[in-house]
Amino acid sequence: MTERAGATRPRWLLGLAALAAVVLVAAGALVVTRLVRDDAPQRGIGPAGATGTPQASPTPSPSPTAPPGADITGPLNLLLVGVDTRVSVPGWEPHGDAVLVLHVPKGLDRAYLFSLPRDLLVDIPAFPKAGYRGGRTKLTHAMSYGSRVPGKPRQPSTAQGYELLRSTVSGYTGLRFDAGAVITFNGFDRLVDSLGGVDLYIDQRVVSLHRRPDGRHREAAPGGGGYVGPQMVYEKGERHLTGWQALDYARQRYTTGGGYARQRHQQQLLKALATKIVDQDLARQPERVQQVVDALGDTLVYAGGPRVVDVAYALGGLTPDRLVLVDLPGAAVGRGGAYRGEELTQTGRKFITELRAGRADAYLAANPKLRVTR
Repeated sequence: MTERAGATRPRWLLGLAALAAVVLVAAGALVVTRLVRDDAPQRGIGPAGATGTPQASPTPSPSPTAPPGADITGPLNLLLVGVDTRVSVPGWEPHGDAVLVLHVPKGLDRAYLFSLPRDLLVDIPAFPKAGYRGGRTKLTHAMSYGSRVPGKPRQPSTAQGYELLRSTVSGYTGLRFDAGAVITFNGFDRLVDSLGGVDLYIDQRVVSLHRRPDGRHREAAPGGGGYVGPQMVYEKGERHLTGWQALDYARQRYTTGGGYARQRHQQQLLKALATKIVDQDLARQPERVQQVVDALGDTLVYAGGPRVVDVAYALGGLTPDRLVLVDLPGAAVGRGGAYRGEELTQTGRKFITELRAGRADAYLAANPKLRVTR
């Protein structure tokens, strides 16, 4: 692809592609593809002049340049992470509160999205870069342990934390990750608002632990025993959510289904956002693209791998209706009555095995309850 000159256009491409990486590279890629193609010089015009009379070409035509991502054939695995950095607290270490895996099979024509519980008991490998010796503990801690920078106790590195989280998830699932992205909760809030909110089917009544109906945070109860004050309630049905509402709804785990319901709600929200990006046709509205990029600011980290625009272009044929949401069941793990964390059931673990083997569709057909239909 030949890129036109211009100071801001590359930023549109990278910004929108990075956005797609967070809100499901799978669907957002369609928008990036359109932008890349619209931005390229016109092709397919025959050697005719203005009058339509054939013209002799004075020099041989150059060989066509391969489009971005032409060498990406799949399968692809992407790790998407939502972190609560609590930026108001100096030195706060980021925790992986939302850990989602996007798997795209070899044909690049469909994708599967599943979540791993933040409290999943896993083996976290040693990570000398952060001075961590390794151990078995909750998945969420991999991000915080990996973020520690020796000699800089109050300057944790989100990108470094992602490295250890990626290694941990790879060891647990057996999947090699090609790329990934990290977004803070504040960034997610801004993202939804920059898109004008999101339309979502709320599948169960959810009462917020953290927010009041007007969006303000609930006050801490005296003595540190939770929160007090009126609570925001999300009733079942089709709803339009603003940024703070979408984030608040997706964070609630003290509800029917607990953390597993929260995982399902996060997946549904991401798919709804991906649909919104495609429906708005952002690629043909560069001013809107710039607004979205500016809204994210430094709350987004694209965590390595191929250029994200290459990944997005390679997935250009993937649309939201080709995205399968998978709900992996799990159960609490305890010792002596004390809660230690979570583990996936045999059915949940077997899905990952079948996914690696390319038999996900057959396994989902045999276990239809794993598939989230709304």
